[in-house]
Amino acid sequence: MGRDVSQGVFSREDRVRYRQKVRRCLDVFALMLDDFGFDADRPMTGLEIELNLADGTGEPAMRNSEILANLADPNFQTELGRFNLELNAAPRLIEGNGFADYEQDLRDSLARADERATRSDARIVMVGILPTLTAGHLVVDNLSANERYQVLNEQIVTARGEDIELDIRGVQRLETHTDSIAPEAACTSLQLHLQVAPDSFADVWNAAQAIAGVQVALGANSPYLYGKQLWAETRVALFEQATDTRPDELKAQGVRPRVWFGERWITSIFDLFEENVRYFPPLLPICDDEDPVEVLHDGGVPQLAELRLHNGTVYRWNRPVYDIMNGRPHLRVENRVLPAGPTVVDMLANAAFYFGLARELSESDRPVWSQLTFSTAEENFHAAARRGIEATVFWPRLGEVRVTDLVLDVLLPRAAAGLDRFGVAAPHRDRLLGIIEQRCRTRRNGAVWQTETVRAAERGRGMDRKAALHHMVQRYGELQRSNEPVHTWPVD
Repeated sequence: MGRDVSQGVFSREDRVRYRQKVRRCLDVFALMLDDFGFDADRPMTGLEIELNLADGTGEPAMRNSEILANLADPNFQTELGRFNLELNAAPRLIEGNGFADYEQDLRDSLARADERATRSDARIVMVGILPTLTAGHLVVDNLSANERYQVLNEQIVTARGEDIELDIRGVQRLETHTDSIAPEAACTSLQLHLQVAPDSFADVWNAAQAIAGVQVALGANSPYLYGKQLWAETRVALFEQATDTRPDELKAQGVRPRVWFGERWITSIFDLFEENVRYFPPLLPICDDEDPVEVLHDGGVPQLAELRLHNGTVYRWNRPVYDIMNGRPHLRVENRVLPAGPTVVDMLANAAFYFGLARELSESDRPVWSQLTFSTAEENFHAAARRGIEATVFWPRLGEVRVTDLVLDVLLPRAAAGLDRFGVAAPHRDRLLGIIEQRCRTRRNGAVWQTETVRAAERGRGMDRKAALHHMVQRYGELQRSNEPVHTWPVD
Protein backbone atom coordinates (compact mmCIF):
# COMPACT_ATOMS: atom_id res chain seq x y z
CA MET A 1 0.00 0.00 0.00
CA GLY A 2 2.96 2.27 0.73
CA ARG A 3 1.11 5.20 2.39
CA ASP A 4 1.06 5.92 6.11
CA VAL A 5 -2.42 5.87 7.59
CA SER A 6 -3.32 7.33 10.98
CA GLN A 7 -7.11 7.52 10.77
CA GLY A 8 -8.72 4.36 12.09
CA VAL A 9 -12.43 5.21 12.24
CA PHE A 10 -14.33 6.30 9.14
CA SER A 11 -17.76 7.87 9.00
CA ARG A 12 -20.45 7.48 6.36
CA GLU A 13 -19.56 10.96 5.16
CA ASP A 14 -15.92 9.92 4.77
CA ARG A 15 -16.94 7.05 2.50
CA VAL A 16 -19.28 9.16 0.38
CA ARG A 17 -16.68 11.91 -0.03
CA TYR A 18 -13.97 9.38 -0.87
CA ARG A 19 -16.10 7.63 -3.48
CA GLN A 20 -16.82 10.95 -5.16
CA LYS A 21 -13.14 11.88 -5.08
CA VAL A 22 -12.01 8.55 -6.51
CA ARG A 23 -14.42 8.94 -9.41
CA ARG A 24 -13.19 12.49 -9.97
CA CYS A 25 -9.62 11.14 -10.08
CA LEU A 26 -10.70 8.46 -12.55
CA ASP A 27 -12.19 11.10 -14.86
CA VAL A 28 -8.97 13.12 -14.72
CA PHE A 29 -6.91 10.00 -15.38
CA ALA A 30 -8.99 9.35 -18.52
CA LEU A 31 -8.25 12.88 -19.73
CA MET A 32 -4.54 12.42 -19.04
CA LEU A 33 -4.43 9.20 -21.05
CA ASP A 34 -5.81 11.09 -24.05
CA ASP A 35 -3.25 13.87 -24.30
CA PHE A 36 -0.78 14.00 -21.39
CA GLY A 37 2.97 13.47 -21.77
CA PHE A 38 3.80 10.34 -19.76
CA ASP A 39 7.45 9.46 -19.21
CA ALA A 40 8.13 6.41 -21.38
CA ASP A 41 11.19 7.29 -23.44
CA ARG A 42 13.50 4.73 -21.83
CA PRO A 43 11.56 2.18 -19.78
CA MET A 44 12.92 1.80 -16.27
CA THR A 45 12.57 -1.36 -14.19
CA GLY A 46 12.30 -1.88 -10.45
CA LEU A 47 12.49 -4.66 -7.87
CA GLU A 48 10.95 -5.04 -4.42
CA ILE A 49 11.82 -8.00 -2.23
CA GLU A 50 9.87 -8.94 0.90
CA LEU A 51 12.11 -10.59 3.46
CA ASN A 52 11.79 -12.80 6.51
CA LEU A 53 13.71 -12.63 9.77
CA ALA A 54 14.68 -15.87 11.50
CA ASP A 55 16.80 -16.62 14.55
CA GLY A 56 19.63 -19.12 14.76
CA THR A 57 17.28 -22.08 15.14
CA GLY A 58 15.13 -21.10 12.15
CA GLU A 59 12.28 -19.64 14.24
CA PRO A 60 10.72 -16.37 13.02
CA ALA A 61 12.29 -13.36 14.75
CA MET A 62 9.83 -10.57 15.63
CA ARG A 63 12.42 -7.80 15.51
CA ASN A 64 11.93 -5.71 12.38
CA SER A 65 11.60 -2.34 14.14
CA GLU A 66 14.82 -2.89 16.06
CA ILE A 67 16.71 -4.00 12.95
CA LEU A 68 15.36 -1.11 10.85
CA ALA A 69 16.49 1.35 13.52
CA ASN A 70 20.00 -0.11 13.45
CA LEU A 71 20.04 -0.25 9.67
CA ALA A 72 18.89 3.37 9.07
CA ASP A 73 18.55 2.74 5.33
CA PRO A 74 15.55 4.25 3.49
CA ASN A 75 15.63 1.40 0.97
CA PHE A 76 14.39 -0.92 3.73
CA GLN A 77 10.90 -0.61 5.16
CA THR A 78 8.51 -2.47 7.41
CA GLU A 79 6.12 -5.03 6.00
CA LEU A 80 2.97 -6.52 7.45
CA GLY A 81 4.54 -8.82 10.04
CA ARG A 82 7.10 -8.04 12.73
CA PHE A 83 9.27 -10.78 11.18
CA ASN A 84 9.19 -9.03 7.77
CA LEU A 85 11.23 -6.35 6.01
CA GLU A 86 10.97 -5.00 2.48
CA LEU A 87 13.91 -3.99 0.29
CA ASN A 88 13.28 -1.56 -2.56
CA ALA A 89 16.08 -1.56 -5.12
CA ALA A 90 16.81 1.69 -6.93
CA PRO A 91 15.00 1.71 -10.33
CA ARG A 92 17.25 1.32 -13.34
CA LEU A 93 17.56 0.41 -16.98
CA ILE A 94 18.44 -3.20 -17.74
CA GLU A 95 20.25 -2.40 -20.97
CA GLY A 96 23.96 -3.12 -21.02
CA ASN A 97 25.13 -4.19 -17.56
CA GLY A 98 21.91 -3.28 -15.75
CA PHE A 99 21.40 -6.76 -14.33
CA ALA A 100 24.96 -6.85 -13.00
CA ASP A 101 24.32 -3.51 -11.31
CA TYR A 102 21.14 -4.92 -9.76
CA GLU A 103 23.03 -7.95 -8.49
CA GLN A 104 25.78 -5.94 -6.86
CA ASP A 105 23.32 -3.48 -5.34
CA LEU A 106 21.07 -6.19 -3.93
CA ARG A 107 23.90 -8.29 -2.55
CA ASP A 108 25.48 -5.27 -0.87
CA SER A 109 22.16 -4.13 0.62
CA LEU A 110 21.26 -7.61 1.86
CA ALA A 111 24.71 -8.21 3.34
CA ARG A 112 24.47 -4.92 5.23
CA ALA A 113 20.97 -5.77 6.48
CA ASP A 114 22.04 -9.28 7.46
CA GLU A 115 24.96 -7.88 9.43
CA ARG A 116 22.63 -5.52 11.31
CA ALA A 117 20.16 -8.35 11.86
CA THR A 118 22.82 -10.52 13.51
CA ARG A 119 23.15 -7.83 16.19
CA SER A 120 19.53 -8.65 17.05
CA ASP A 121 20.09 -12.42 16.92
CA ALA A 122 18.38 -12.73 13.54
CA ARG A 123 19.24 -13.42 9.91
CA ILE A 124 17.63 -12.51 6.60
CA VAL A 125 15.79 -15.36 4.84
CA MET A 126 14.42 -14.85 1.32
CA VAL A 127 11.65 -17.41 0.83
CA GLY A 128 8.01 -17.35 -0.28
CA ILE A 129 6.73 -18.60 3.11
CA LEU A 130 9.04 -19.08 6.08
CA PRO A 131 8.50 -22.82 6.69
CA THR A 132 8.74 -22.62 10.48
CA LEU A 133 5.80 -20.22 10.86
CA THR A 134 2.91 -21.53 12.93
CA ALA A 135 -0.58 -20.27 13.71
CA GLY A 136 0.80 -18.97 17.00
CA HIS A 137 3.15 -16.62 15.13
CA LEU A 138 0.54 -15.26 12.72
CA VAL A 139 -1.64 -13.30 15.16
CA VAL A 140 -2.66 -9.68 15.33
CA ASP A 141 -0.11 -8.89 18.06
CA ASN A 142 2.65 -9.72 15.59
CA LEU A 143 1.58 -7.16 13.00
CA SER A 144 4.17 -4.43 12.50
CA ALA A 145 3.89 -1.32 14.63
CA ASN A 146 3.08 0.95 11.66
CA GLU A 147 -0.52 1.98 12.18
CA ARG A 148 -1.52 1.49 8.56
CA TYR A 149 -1.37 -2.28 9.05
CA GLN A 150 -3.62 -2.12 12.10
CA VAL A 151 -6.13 0.03 10.23
CA LEU A 152 -6.06 -2.23 7.18
CA ASN A 153 -6.62 -5.27 9.39
CA GLU A 154 -9.61 -3.63 11.08
CA GLN A 155 -11.17 -2.63 7.78
CA ILE A 156 -10.79 -6.05 6.12
CA VAL A 157 -12.07 -7.96 9.15
CA THR A 158 -14.98 -5.53 9.55
CA ALA A 159 -15.85 -5.79 5.85
CA ARG A 160 -15.96 -9.59 6.11
CA GLY A 161 -17.93 -9.58 9.36
CA GLU A 162 -16.63 -12.97 10.51
CA ASP A 163 -13.43 -14.98 10.91
CA ILE A 164 -11.35 -15.61 7.79
CA GLU A 165 -11.30 -19.24 6.71
CA LEU A 166 -8.15 -20.88 5.37
CA ASP A 167 -8.74 -24.13 3.47
CA ILE A 168 -5.80 -25.21 1.30
CA ARG A 169 -5.83 -28.68 -0.21
CA GLY A 170 -2.51 -29.91 -1.55
CA VAL A 171 -0.24 -32.82 -0.71
CA GLN A 172 -1.79 -32.39 2.74
CA ARG A 173 -4.77 -30.27 3.76
CA LEU A 174 -4.84 -27.22 5.99
CA GLU A 175 -8.16 -26.14 7.53
CA THR A 176 -8.19 -23.32 10.06
CA HIS A 177 -9.70 -19.94 10.88
CA THR A 178 -8.15 -16.61 11.79
CA ASP A 179 -9.57 -13.43 13.29
CA SER A 180 -7.06 -11.14 11.54
CA ILE A 181 -5.12 -10.71 8.30
CA ALA A 182 -1.89 -11.70 10.07
CA PRO A 183 -1.49 -14.93 7.98
CA GLU A 184 -0.99 -12.66 4.96
CA ALA A 185 2.36 -11.68 6.51
CA ALA A 186 3.60 -15.18 5.70
CA CYS A 187 3.44 -14.31 1.99
CA THR A 188 6.77 -12.77 0.97
CA SER A 189 7.21 -11.97 -2.69
CA LEU A 190 9.46 -10.60 -5.39
CA GLN A 191 7.71 -7.73 -7.16
CA LEU A 192 8.92 -6.72 -10.62
CA HIS A 193 8.13 -3.27 -12.02
CA LEU A 194 8.23 -2.40 -15.72
CA GLN A 195 7.60 1.13 -16.93
CA VAL A 196 5.46 1.27 -20.07
CA ALA A 197 3.89 3.84 -22.37
CA PRO A 198 0.11 4.32 -22.19
CA ASP A 199 -0.49 2.94 -25.68
CA SER A 200 1.49 -0.26 -24.97
CA PHE A 201 0.30 -0.88 -21.40
CA ALA A 202 -2.54 -3.22 -22.36
CA ASP A 203 -0.28 -5.42 -24.47
CA VAL A 204 2.33 -5.70 -21.72
CA TRP A 205 -0.29 -6.43 -19.04
CA ASN A 206 -1.98 -9.04 -21.22
CA ALA A 207 1.38 -10.68 -21.90
CA ALA A 208 2.18 -10.71 -18.17
CA GLN A 209 -1.15 -12.38 -17.42
CA ALA A 210 -0.59 -14.99 -20.13
CA ILE A 211 2.79 -16.06 -18.70
CA ALA A 212 1.96 -15.78 -14.99
CA GLY A 213 1.48 -19.53 -14.66
CA VAL A 214 4.84 -20.26 -16.26
CA GLN A 215 6.55 -17.78 -13.92
CA VAL A 216 5.03 -19.42 -10.85
CA ALA A 217 5.92 -22.92 -12.00
CA LEU A 218 9.57 -21.99 -12.52
CA GLY A 219 9.92 -19.89 -9.37
CA ALA A 220 7.79 -21.83 -6.86
CA ASN A 221 9.35 -21.57 -3.39
CA SER A 222 6.54 -21.92 -0.81
CA PRO A 223 5.63 -25.59 -0.20
CA TYR A 224 5.04 -25.43 3.59
CA LEU A 225 2.61 -23.65 5.89
CA TYR A 226 1.89 -24.47 9.53
CA GLY A 227 4.04 -27.59 9.21
CA LYS A 228 2.05 -29.04 6.31
CA GLN A 229 3.19 -29.62 2.74
CA LEU A 230 0.53 -27.98 0.57
CA TRP A 231 1.06 -26.42 -2.89
CA ALA A 232 4.44 -25.86 -4.54
CA GLU A 233 3.58 -22.16 -4.28
CA THR A 234 1.23 -22.14 -1.28
CA ARG A 235 1.68 -18.37 -1.09
CA VAL A 236 -0.83 -17.97 -3.93
CA ALA A 237 -3.65 -19.78 -2.13
CA LEU A 238 -2.80 -18.20 1.22
CA PHE A 239 -2.76 -14.65 -0.11
CA GLU A 240 -6.05 -15.15 -1.94
CA GLN A 241 -7.77 -16.45 1.20
CA ALA A 242 -6.12 -14.40 3.96
CA THR A 243 -7.37 -11.04 2.63
CA ASP A 244 -10.76 -12.17 1.35
CA THR A 245 -13.39 -9.66 2.50
CA ARG A 246 -16.30 -11.80 1.23
CA PRO A 247 -18.42 -14.08 3.42
CA ASP A 248 -19.79 -17.20 1.71
CA GLU A 249 -22.96 -15.47 0.57
CA LEU A 250 -21.07 -12.82 -1.41
CA LYS A 251 -18.81 -15.48 -2.93
CA ALA A 252 -21.93 -17.34 -4.10
CA GLN A 253 -23.18 -14.11 -5.72
CA GLY A 254 -20.00 -13.80 -7.76
CA VAL A 255 -18.59 -10.76 -5.95
CA ARG A 256 -14.97 -10.32 -6.99
CA PRO A 257 -12.19 -11.07 -4.48
CA ARG A 258 -9.68 -8.36 -3.61
CA VAL A 259 -6.80 -10.71 -4.46
CA TRP A 260 -7.69 -11.11 -8.08
CA PHE A 261 -6.33 -12.57 -11.28
CA GLY A 262 -8.88 -10.56 -13.24
CA GLU A 263 -11.53 -11.74 -15.70
CA ARG A 264 -10.67 -10.43 -19.17
CA TRP A 265 -7.98 -9.22 -21.50
CA ILE A 266 -7.84 -5.42 -21.59
CA THR A 267 -7.49 -2.73 -24.23
CA SER A 268 -6.25 0.08 -21.94
CA ILE A 269 -4.87 0.63 -18.45
CA PHE A 270 -8.08 2.56 -17.85
CA ASP A 271 -9.99 -0.75 -17.90
CA LEU A 272 -8.21 -1.87 -14.73
CA PHE A 273 -8.62 1.34 -12.74
CA GLU A 274 -12.26 1.57 -13.83
CA GLU A 275 -12.88 -2.02 -12.67
CA ASN A 276 -11.28 -1.21 -9.31
CA VAL A 277 -13.65 1.71 -8.79
CA ARG A 278 -16.71 -0.15 -10.08
CA TYR A 279 -16.28 -3.45 -8.22
CA PHE A 280 -14.49 -2.73 -4.95
CA PRO A 281 -15.76 -0.62 -2.05
CA PRO A 282 -13.10 1.50 -0.35
CA LEU A 283 -11.21 0.00 2.57
CA LEU A 284 -9.37 3.21 3.51
CA PRO A 285 -11.56 6.21 2.57
CA ILE A 286 -8.93 8.89 3.19
CA CYS A 287 -9.18 12.08 1.12
CA ASP A 288 -6.37 14.36 0.03
CA ASP A 289 -6.75 18.13 -0.29
CA GLU A 290 -5.80 18.16 -3.99
CA ASP A 291 -8.41 19.01 -6.61
CA PRO A 292 -7.11 16.95 -9.56
CA VAL A 293 -9.26 18.85 -12.09
CA GLU A 294 -7.81 22.16 -10.99
CA VAL A 295 -4.25 20.85 -11.03
CA LEU A 296 -4.67 19.47 -14.54
CA HIS A 297 -6.32 22.69 -15.74
CA ASP A 298 -3.37 24.70 -14.38
CA GLY A 299 -0.86 22.54 -16.28
CA GLY A 300 0.33 20.54 -13.27
CA VAL A 301 0.62 16.81 -12.65
CA PRO A 302 -2.24 15.50 -10.49
CA GLN A 303 -1.25 13.17 -7.66
CA LEU A 304 -4.55 11.25 -7.92
CA ALA A 305 -3.96 10.19 -4.32
CA GLU A 306 -7.35 8.59 -3.73
CA LEU A 307 -7.23 6.55 -6.93
CA ARG A 308 -3.73 5.33 -6.10
CA LEU A 309 -4.65 4.46 -2.52
CA HIS A 310 -7.69 2.54 -3.70
CA ASN A 311 -5.59 0.71 -6.30
CA GLY A 312 -3.22 -0.30 -3.50
CA THR A 313 -6.03 -2.17 -1.72
CA VAL A 314 -6.97 -4.27 -4.78
CA TYR A 315 -4.36 -7.00 -4.96
CA ARG A 316 -4.12 -7.96 -8.61
CA TRP A 317 -1.37 -10.44 -9.47
CA ASN A 318 -0.37 -7.97 -12.19
CA ARG A 319 -1.24 -4.55 -10.86
CA PRO A 320 -1.42 -1.25 -12.78
CA VAL A 321 0.56 1.60 -11.25
CA TYR A 322 0.32 5.36 -11.82
CA ASP A 323 3.23 7.22 -10.25
CA ILE A 324 5.20 10.44 -10.51
CA MET A 325 8.98 10.76 -10.59
CA ASN A 326 10.93 13.99 -11.03
CA GLY A 327 7.72 15.83 -11.81
CA ARG A 328 6.66 13.51 -14.67
CA PRO A 329 3.91 10.90 -14.47
CA HIS A 330 4.50 7.37 -15.66
CA LEU A 331 2.75 4.00 -15.78
CA ARG A 332 4.06 0.62 -14.64
CA VAL A 333 3.02 -2.99 -14.67
CA GLU A 334 3.75 -4.41 -11.20
CA ASN A 335 4.23 -8.17 -11.50
CA ARG A 336 3.45 -9.76 -8.12
CA VAL A 337 3.24 -13.49 -8.86
CA LEU A 338 6.72 -14.61 -7.75
CA PRO A 339 7.94 -15.59 -4.27
CA ALA A 340 11.12 -14.16 -2.79
CA GLY A 341 14.35 -16.14 -3.09
CA PRO A 342 16.05 -18.46 -2.97
CA THR A 343 19.09 -16.32 -3.95
CA VAL A 344 19.74 -12.95 -5.55
CA VAL A 345 20.87 -14.61 -8.78
CA ASP A 346 17.77 -16.83 -8.84
CA MET A 347 15.52 -13.79 -8.48
CA LEU A 348 17.39 -11.93 -11.22
CA ALA A 349 17.05 -14.97 -13.48
CA ASN A 350 13.29 -14.85 -12.82
CA ALA A 351 13.32 -11.12 -13.57
CA ALA A 352 15.26 -11.53 -16.82
CA PHE A 353 12.89 -14.24 -18.01
CA TYR A 354 9.86 -12.10 -17.19
CA PHE A 355 11.12 -8.79 -18.59
CA GLY A 356 12.36 -10.39 -21.80
CA LEU A 357 9.33 -12.56 -22.41
CA ALA A 358 6.80 -9.84 -21.56
CA ARG A 359 8.45 -7.47 -24.03
CA GLU A 360 8.77 -10.01 -26.82
CA LEU A 361 5.19 -11.28 -26.49
CA SER A 362 3.73 -7.78 -26.16
CA GLU A 363 5.37 -6.69 -29.41
CA SER A 364 4.58 -9.81 -31.45
CA ASP A 365 2.42 -9.59 -34.58
CA ARG A 366 -0.05 -12.19 -33.34
CA PRO A 367 -0.44 -11.81 -29.58
CA VAL A 368 -0.60 -14.99 -27.54
CA TRP A 369 -3.69 -13.69 -25.70
CA SER A 370 -5.59 -13.60 -28.99
CA GLN A 371 -5.17 -17.40 -29.06
CA LEU A 372 -5.67 -18.10 -25.34
CA THR A 373 -8.84 -17.62 -23.36
CA PHE A 374 -8.49 -15.57 -20.21
CA SER A 375 -10.00 -18.36 -18.10
CA THR A 376 -7.33 -20.75 -19.43
CA ALA A 377 -4.58 -18.31 -18.40
CA GLU A 378 -6.07 -18.27 -14.89
CA GLU A 379 -6.30 -22.07 -14.84
CA ASN A 380 -2.64 -22.25 -15.86
CA PHE A 381 -1.75 -19.92 -13.00
CA HIS A 382 -3.41 -22.01 -10.31
CA ALA A 383 -2.26 -25.33 -11.80
CA ALA A 384 1.31 -24.03 -11.72
CA ALA A 385 0.94 -22.86 -8.12
CA ARG A 386 -0.21 -26.36 -7.12
CA ARG A 387 2.33 -28.43 -9.04
CA GLY A 388 5.25 -26.05 -9.51
CA ILE A 389 7.90 -27.13 -11.96
CA GLU A 390 6.06 -30.42 -12.58
CA ALA A 391 2.97 -28.57 -13.81
CA THR A 392 1.26 -29.04 -17.14
CA VAL A 393 -0.26 -25.94 -18.76
CA PHE A 394 -2.22 -25.16 -21.91
CA TRP A 395 -0.45 -23.17 -24.63
CA PRO A 396 -1.73 -22.11 -28.07
CA ARG A 397 -0.91 -24.55 -30.90
CA LEU A 398 0.65 -26.96 -28.40
CA GLY A 399 -2.30 -27.87 -26.22
CA GLU A 400 -1.45 -29.44 -22.87
CA VAL A 401 2.32 -29.32 -22.39
CA ARG A 402 4.75 -29.74 -19.52
CA VAL A 403 5.85 -26.30 -18.46
CA THR A 404 9.54 -27.28 -18.62
CA ASP A 405 9.15 -28.38 -22.25
CA LEU A 406 7.27 -25.19 -23.10
CA VAL A 407 10.03 -23.05 -21.61
CA LEU A 408 12.91 -24.97 -23.21
CA ASP A 409 11.37 -25.30 -26.65
CA VAL A 410 9.41 -22.08 -27.05
CA LEU A 411 9.71 -19.43 -24.37
CA LEU A 412 13.43 -19.19 -23.60
CA PRO A 413 14.36 -18.12 -27.14
CA ARG A 414 11.60 -15.53 -27.05
CA ALA A 415 12.77 -14.23 -23.66
CA ALA A 416 16.28 -13.91 -25.10
CA ALA A 417 14.91 -11.95 -28.05
CA GLY A 418 13.04 -9.66 -25.67
CA LEU A 419 16.18 -8.98 -23.64
CA ASP A 420 17.95 -8.13 -26.89
CA ARG A 421 15.22 -5.56 -27.56
CA PHE A 422 16.07 -4.01 -24.17
CA GLY A 423 19.77 -3.99 -25.12
CA VAL A 424 20.84 -6.35 -22.33
CA ALA A 425 24.48 -7.35 -22.73
CA ALA A 426 24.77 -10.90 -24.11
CA PRO A 427 26.86 -12.33 -21.23
CA HIS A 428 24.25 -11.25 -18.66
CA ARG A 429 21.38 -12.46 -20.84
CA ASP A 430 22.97 -15.86 -21.31
CA ARG A 431 23.98 -16.29 -17.68
CA LEU A 432 20.53 -15.51 -16.27
CA LEU A 433 18.48 -17.36 -18.86
CA GLY A 434 20.94 -20.23 -18.50
CA ILE A 435 19.81 -20.56 -14.87
CA ILE A 436 16.20 -20.86 -16.05
CA GLU A 437 17.28 -23.46 -18.61
CA GLN A 438 19.08 -25.57 -16.01
CA ARG A 439 16.12 -25.35 -13.63
CA CYS A 440 13.99 -26.83 -16.37
CA ARG A 441 16.49 -29.54 -17.31
CA THR A 442 17.04 -30.62 -13.70
CA ARG A 443 13.40 -29.91 -12.70
CA ARG A 444 14.66 -28.34 -9.51
CA ASN A 445 13.54 -25.04 -8.00
CA GLY A 446 13.19 -23.76 -4.44
CA ALA A 447 10.05 -25.77 -3.69
CA VAL A 448 11.68 -28.99 -4.89
CA TRP A 449 14.82 -28.39 -2.81
CA GLN A 450 12.75 -27.65 0.30
CA THR A 451 10.59 -30.75 0.06
CA GLU A 452 13.53 -33.04 -0.78
CA THR A 453 15.54 -31.67 2.14
CA VAL A 454 12.68 -32.13 4.61
CA ARG A 455 12.04 -35.64 3.30
CA ALA A 456 15.72 -36.52 3.70
CA ALA A 457 15.74 -35.16 7.26
CA GLU A 458 12.63 -37.14 8.18
CA ARG A 459 13.62 -40.41 6.56
CA GLY A 460 17.41 -40.29 6.77
CA ARG A 461 17.84 -38.54 10.11
CA GLY A 462 14.70 -39.68 11.87
CA MET A 463 13.50 -36.13 12.54
CA ASP A 464 9.86 -35.25 13.03
CA ARG A 465 8.34 -32.62 10.75
CA LYS A 466 9.01 -29.68 13.10
CA ALA A 467 12.68 -30.57 13.55
CA ALA A 468 13.07 -31.24 9.82
CA LEU A 469 11.66 -27.82 8.93
CA HIS A 470 14.00 -26.06 11.35
CA HIS A 471 16.95 -28.02 9.97
CA MET A 472 15.92 -27.11 6.41
CA VAL A 473 15.58 -23.39 7.18
CA GLN A 474 19.02 -23.29 8.76
CA ARG A 475 20.56 -25.04 5.75
CA TYR A 476 18.56 -22.84 3.37
CA GLY A 477 20.01 -19.72 5.01
CA GLU A 478 23.56 -21.01 4.61
CA LEU A 479 23.15 -21.88 0.94
CA GLN A 480 21.24 -18.68 0.20
CA ARG A 481 24.25 -16.59 1.19
CA SER A 482 26.44 -18.46 -1.32
CA ASN A 483 24.39 -16.91 -4.17
CA GLU A 484 24.67 -20.19 -6.07
CA PRO A 485 21.43 -20.93 -7.99
CA VAL A 486 19.05 -23.26 -6.21
CA HIS A 487 19.15 -26.00 -8.83
CA THR A 488 22.78 -26.62 -7.79
CA TRP A 489 22.10 -26.88 -4.05
CA PRO A 490 22.90 -30.24 -2.45
CA VAL A 491 20.31 -32.09 -0.37
CA ASP A 492 22.00 -33.04 2.91
